[in-house]
Amino acid sequence: MYVADSRRSKAPVAPATAPGHGPASPCQEADGGHGGRAALRAAVPGAVVALGAVSLVTDISSEMVSAVLPLYLLTGLGLSPLGFGLLDGLQNGFSALVRLAGGHLADRRGGDGAARHKAVAAVGYGLSALCKPLLLFAHTVPLIGAVIAVDRTGKGLRTAPRDAMISLATEPEHRGRAFGVHRAMDTAGALLGPLTAFLVLRLAGGPLLADGGERHGYDAVFTVSACIAALGVLVLLLFVPSRLGGDATSTSAPSLRDGLSLLRLPGLRRLTLCAVLLGLTTVSDSFLYLLVQRRLGLATDLFPLLPLGTAAAFLLLAVPLGALADRIGRRRLFTAGHAVLLLAYGLLLSPLHGLPATVCVLVLHGAFYAATDGVLAAAAADAVPAEQRGAGLALVGTGQALARFACSLLFGALWSAVGGTTALAWSAGALALCVLGAAAVLREPAREVSS
Repeated sequence: MYVADSRRSKAPVAPATAPGHGPASPCQEADGGHGGRAALRAAVPGAVVALGAVSLVTDISSEMVSAVLPLYLLTGLGLSPLGFGLLDGLQNGFSALVRLAGGHLADRRGGDGAARHKAVAAVGYGLSALCKPLLLFAHTVPLIGAVIAVDRTGKGLRTAPRDAMISLATEPEHRGRAFGVHRAMDTAGALLGPLTAFLVLRLAGGPLLADGGERHGYDAVFTVSACIAALGVLVLLLFVPSRLGGDATSTSAPSLRDGLSLLRLPGLRRLTLCAVLLGLTTVSDSFLYLLVQRRLGLATDLFPLLPLGTAAAFLLLAVPLGALADRIGRRRLFTAGHAVLLLAYGLLLSPLHGLPATVCVLVLHGAFYAATDGVLAAAAADAVPAEQRGAGLALVGTGQALARFACSLLFGALWSAVGGTTALAWSAGALALCVLGAAAVLREPAREVSS
């Protein structure tokens, strides 16, 4: 079904909107009585749905591990906040080191002139799947760090090719919605992952905290995670087409220098700069959840459930905010999303406590991701030619990931020195300044859409 849909998407699709106007009505988009379903199929091709299914399954696997790892490292292995900041930053920083290579390799052409986006993405997903069983044998912080590094290598390889495939399969005027659909499916995995980890820990009957070498609860989580990750690779190989409707067929092979030269494009350069500055003031999810848990005094066995609030809000808001970005401007919504994150920081720093405050923080956190994650990729795709789509998306993603890596290191050091609350207050002040700067730099043009 997905392959057939993606092949049909090669035919030109009439734009659903005119520049500067809202979306057409179902009657305008309907063809032969198909109505809204035909419009949705044109806006979100089958290849995007297939990639969303791959991300959904893979994210269940990844978030199962991410949900228990912070508590395991800090409480079970006695790691300091600074040490955890190093490992947490490693998850972003190490993937950034290979993301450029992944985007460059994906843009290179095979013998038939088609890009290798699917092949590079498959290698990335495969590496991450292979790492999950290794956690069963990693009982020390250095070994766990090494496994995380390899896992993040896989993530770095697959991210740019995957987003390039989404943008190439979708008509320019619908990219925000298409990325929103993908991110919603991806976030469904993020929602199910912590819940699955929580249930596995309960069914395994083992303690949540490592005690006297008894870690069979964690081992059960790692085993189930490995099986689910393997399923994600299988879905990619079977249901995602190798060639997409917008895939260029040029036989020229862009060099790595050509990819870096994309920063000469004013639109991409401004977007990358703002992504870096805002990333430097974005506290990682793990630190945010630790602050919520400690300030509100939640029981440790409820900690894996905290990401569910963020994921639920992300899931509900990703598609409507993606469609909104197509209408009001992707750069504008990207900046506004960070203002929403600033509200979450302010609420966490306020004297408010209890369940309502927790829910509000997590909802704002999810809204931030819905307004920025897929929207940033869609905005970057607008500014990059099709034949270098992977490299261009990798440039923006690498800059953001390196910035968040630096933020994790700095925030961990600040937490160790002055405490988590003070560190968050400083981060909130810096984020406010960066939001104002980004709003000035990313003034949305009337319409910027690339093929």
